[in-house]
Amino acid sequence: MQRQKNPGRTYLLARLPIAVSMFGHGLDRIPKLQGFSNHLVEQFSKSMLPAALVTPFSYILPFAELLTGVLLILGLFTRYACVLGVLIMLVLIFGSCMIEQWDNVFSQIIYGAYFALLYYFAFYNRYSFDRLVTRVETGKSHIH
Repeated sequence: MQRQKNPGRTYLLARLPIAVSMFGHGLDRIPKLQGFSNHLVEQFSKSMLPAALVTPFSYILPFAELLTGVLLILGLFTRYACVLGVLIMLVLIFGSCMIEQWDNVFSQIIYGAYFALLYYFAFYNRYSFDRLVTRVETGKSHIH
């Protein structure tokens, strides 16, 4: 078997699953934003977090997830999207700890690590709008 010699393609294949996941999370929640918000506020009603913090977060979260997903699908501002993804996961981890949803914490840590790895290996982000912008600026194509 011949060894894969296209790390750009491999990076694309790693970037797209988490991108679609974040996109799907946001897209699914936005049409039912009020219900999503009410559910989150109820979930956190017995935690030490005040509704005054939970409510605005519940309205922002779906849009942040959607934005992260769209940017990663396009490969546009990829490193910033990865940082946004990690920040979202940090807030979700904290929230999950406040309501003792330890199984959620584990998946959110995995997501956070996944974003960190995408950030670290972003040099291989060849199939992306980021690379097209770089090509326009330098006049050289990085897509092989």
